[in-house]
Amino acid sequence: MKLDLFSDKTFYKKLAHISLPIALQSLMLALVAASDAFMLGHGDQNAMTAVSLATQIQFVQNLFLGGIIFTTTILGAQYWGKKDHASLNYLFSLGLKFAFFVSLCFFIACRFFPELLMHIFTNEPVLIEIGIQYLKIASYSYLLTGLSQIILVILKVTDYAHTVAIISSLTVVLNIILNALLIFGLLGLPELGAQGAATATLIARIIELISCLAVFYHLNKTRFSPTDLLRRHSLLLQDFIKCMLPLLGAHLVWGIGFTSYTAFMGHLGKDPAAANSIASVVRDLVCCLCNGLATGAGIVVGNELGAGQLEKGKCYGDRLFIIAIICGLVSTLLMLISTPIVLHYITLTPDAQKALKGMMLIMSFYMIGRAINSILINGIFDCGGDTLFDMYSLAVTMWGIAVPLAFLGTFVFHWPALIVYACTCLDEVGKIPWVIVHYRKYKWVKDLTR
Repeated sequence: MKLDLFSDKTFYKKLAHISLPIALQSLMLALVAASDAFMLGHGDQNAMTAVSLATQIQFVQNLFLGGIIFTTTILGAQYWGKKDHASLNYLFSLGLKFAFFVSLCFFIACRFFPELLMHIFTNEPVLIEIGIQYLKIASYSYLLTGLSQIILVILKVTDYAHTVAIISSLTVVLNIILNALLIFGLLGLPELGAQGAATATLIARIIELISCLAVFYHLNKTRFSPTDLLRRHSLLLQDFIKCMLPLLGAHLVWGIGFTSYTAFMGHLGKDPAAANSIASVVRDLVCCLCNGLATGAGIVVGNELGAGQLEKGKCYGDRLFIIAIICGLVSTLLMLISTPIVLHYITLTPDAQKALKGMMLIMSFYMIGRAINSILINGIFDCGGDTLFDMYSLAVTMWGIAVPLAFLGTFVFHWPALIVYACTCLDEVGKIPWVIVHYRKYKWVKDLTR
């Protein structure tokens, strides 16, 4: 089949139908963190930094959930392409049970051991105290997150990506409004600062879960019922676990390393930690496009592979490879454009401003690797069951190079913050040649359905 990059309107229509709503959803979720940072940073740099460090706990939770969510997406997309609704319902029930278990564990940790968790990320007493107050309230929202995310995944897979975007967008708008009301104490409400941000998140998560349940049971293309939670299917369970473990391993290898980067910045002082908090928010906003394309790529290619159209799936992958490169260049440009805007609107100390400017410049180069790797690895490789590559590449580039250098720079050699920060960005850039060579082997062109 010819590559036919620009003339296949059906391909681009399907990719846009899935990717754009997911990119919008990703943007909406990133805007919550951005509103927390901008609103808290407007009046109190310490509150902003503490909340940024505290939310790393949810980031780690999302790593576990990510393995479950990606597995449900990968297998779900192929079984939806095969039109096997019974198997898709069973996969959905597995995702719900695994996600609830993970969410319960993180709720217990954040509700009852918040001080221990905050000590991982900083040794500054003022940041630890604010973080404890935040986590005790936010822990209840962590209990609900896994359930709503699995429901949203099934809606995406069954061609309701636009509905997912609407739910996420409305939830985010509500969260941002509640942030303003509770952080600053508007309309006669108490001024709660960091605790207000946690309360706003909790209320938004409750409403999101209720909305997800209502929409899912109204649409419900697959005729899922609660009795599906009691079904047993040993072969599909084996497939689910076989697919999930490498994904979970890759998510944890990447995420724990990524979280350690935040911890390194936190131990370099309040100013580098504050600058890193803002840089992370901007990075997450810019990454929304590649996140949407990665998920869209996985579903579009996965549908074809599950339907037995292997050559067509391979052709779609080749198109997405070129799109990934374009996305990386666009992301770099967005990062450079956003730098003066962010510096103008965020109130930081002079040292923190200087650190932020340097981090944004470093991040602009990092974004090329991030976009290409996200679309190829998390989208194309994973949709065909080629899930071990991500873990191998992370073990070498992140844990073999980036983490050791950043650790030594922070605790042994006491390098300047920007040098340490540059070390934390080496993994994504260093993976690019390896990822491209692996892509060309086409090991990901596989039908995973039974």
